[in-house]
Amino acid sequence: MASEPANGIEIEYETFGDGGAPPLLLVMGLGAQMTAWDDELCQLLVDRGFFVIRFDNRDVGLSTKIEGAAALDVPTAIGKALAGQPVEEAPYLLTDMADDAFGLLDALGIEQAHVVGASMGGMIAQTMAITRPERVATLTSIMSTTGDREVGTATPEAMAVLLTRPPGNRAEYVANAVQTTKLLHGDVLAFDEARAAERAGAFYDRSFYPVGAGRQLVAILASGDRTDALAEVRVPTLVIHGEADPLVSHSGGVATAKAVPEAELLSIEGMGHDLPMEKWDEVVDAIAAHAAKAPIAARPEPAAR
Repeated sequence: MASEPANGIEIEYETFGDGGAPPLLLVMGLGAQMTAWDDELCQLLVDRGFFVIRFDNRDVGLSTKIEGAAALDVPTAIGKALAGQPVEEAPYLLTDMADDAFGLLDALGIEQAHVVGASMGGMIAQTMAITRPERVATLTSIMSTTGDREVGTATPEAMAVLLTRPPGNRAEYVANAVQTTKLLHGDVLAFDEARAAERAGAFYDRSFYPVGAGRQLVAILASGDRTDALAEVRVPTLVIHGEADPLVSHSGGVATAKAVPEAELLSIEGMGHDLPMEKWDEVVDAIAAHAAKAPIAARPEPAAR
C-alpha cells in the first residue's frame, strides 16, 4: 500500500497486476475501506487482464480525515432528506470525492480508466462519468442509485443501520458488523458468519473512524439527484444490482440504467447489498465483457513508487 497527494489531500491506495495493463479503478462505498474490495476479487480482475487500483476515500481508512468541517449531524440530515428538504450543510460533496479519484489517477500517470463503484462508490463513479467523461473508459455502477429519493429506498431495518450508535470497542464493533453484514447480505444466499467476523476485525484493526462515515452520508444527501445529468452521459455504462438489496433497493439500479442512454442492467437474483463470493465470477465476467466494448490502449508501466 502507498499514499499519494490528490486533490489537496492524501489518498491511500494499493495496486494489483501489471502496470501496463488497462487500468481499472475500484471505488468503495459509505464508511468502507478499500480492503472491502477483497484481495481475491481484485486478483480475479487481474486475471481478466486489468491493472487494478483500489483506494480509501477521504474520511475513511488511511486517507485524509476532513476534521473540523461544519456539517449537519446524520439524524438531522436524514430527517431533512426524508421531508424533501435540501441538505446544504455538508463538509464536501460527491464531486469532491470524484475529484479525489481523478487526483489519484493523475498521481499515477493514468489518463483514462475503467471505473467500477459500489454503493456510494457507484455514486462517485457516476459523478466521474458526468464531470469528466473523457477520463472514464467505461462505468460500472454496482448496488447504487441516482440520488432520486423516490428510488433505491432502504427497508426500515436497513435504515436503522445508518442510525446505529458507533460501538465503543473492538468486540462490540465486530459483533455489530457481523449483524449488519448479515442483514445487508439478505437471507437468500448462505451467510458465512466466521468470515464476516474475521473481515470486521481486520477492518477495525486497520482503521476505526465512524465519524467519517457520517460526513460521507451527509455528502451523499447534499449532492442531490443526478438523473438529469446521467441522461447526458455517453460513457458505456453497466449497472449491476442485487434483487434482494435491503439498503439500496433494486429500483435504484433500474433507475440508473434507465437514466443513462444505452446502459445495460444486470440484475442478480438473491444478491443483497454486498458482493458475495458466490457471485464474484458473474460480476467479474460482466465487468470484463463490458470493458471490452471500450478498450484502453496499452501504456508504459508506471515507475515504481
